[in-house]
Amino acid sequence: MIDWDAIDTVFLDMDGTLLDLRFDSHFWYHHLPQRFAEAYGLEFSEAQENLVARYREMRGTLQWYCADYWSEELGLDVTALKHEIRHRVTRMPHVEEFLDRVNDSGRPCYLVTNAHPKFVDIKLEESQIRPYFRQVISSHEFQAPKESPEFWKILRGVVEHEPARTLMVDDDLNVLEHAEAAGIGCLLTVRQPDSGQPERERLAYPAIRDFSDIMPPRPAA
Repeated sequence: MIDWDAIDTVFLDMDGTLLDLRFDSHFWYHHLPQRFAEAYGLEFSEAQENLVARYREMRGTLQWYCADYWSEELGLDVTALKHEIRHRVTRMPHVEEFLDRVNDSGRPCYLVTNAHPKFVDIKLEESQIRPYFRQVISSHEFQAPKESPEFWKILRGVVEHEPARTLMVDDDLNVLEHAEAAGIGCLLTVRQPDSGQPERERLAYPAIRDFSDIMPPRPAA
C-alpha cells in the first residue's frame, strides 16, 4: 500500500487515526450531555438534542475542536469533564509498533491534529505516545483548522518537509482533500475510526484497517 522508499516524512492525525474515536463519541454524545443535563436540570434526551444541534453548527470550524470555546459556551469545564473519563482513551491496534518502526527508520514523525492542546495533553498522557513525535502540532497554534488551505500553508513554513514525499494518515476525508491540494503525496484514511461503529465503505482515499497494513520495513542489520 505504501512505497516507503518514496516517503521521507510522516504526518499522523490523532483522534480516529492513532486513537480510537470511540472515546470522543462517548464523551460528546453521552458523557457531556449527561453532565449538561445535570447542570441545567434537563432530561438527558433534551440535553443531547440541544448539544448535537450546536455541534452541527460548528463542525469543521476551529471552535468545534476548542476546549475553551465549549467551556464558555456551555458554562462547564469541558477539559475537567474529559479528565473524568480519560481511562477510556485507547490506542488503535498496532500503533505502538508502527510508531517504533517509523522512528527506527529515521523518518521524522509529526502528530498533526485539530484537537485543542488541553485535549491533546490528556490523550497523549493517557496513551503514552508523545515521545514518538518530533513535534506535536495542533491547528489551534495556527488559528486555522486542517480543513483549510491556510493550515497547510503555515505548516509548510513550520515543518521542513517535501510534500510529495510525505505520508499523511487521517480519518477525516475533508482534511485529506486539503492535504492533497497542498501537494501531500501519500494520503491514507482509516476504515474504522470508531471501534463502536461499522467499517466505512467506498472511501475516496485508500484505507487501512489498522497500522499492521503499512508497517515500515525493519532497518537492515
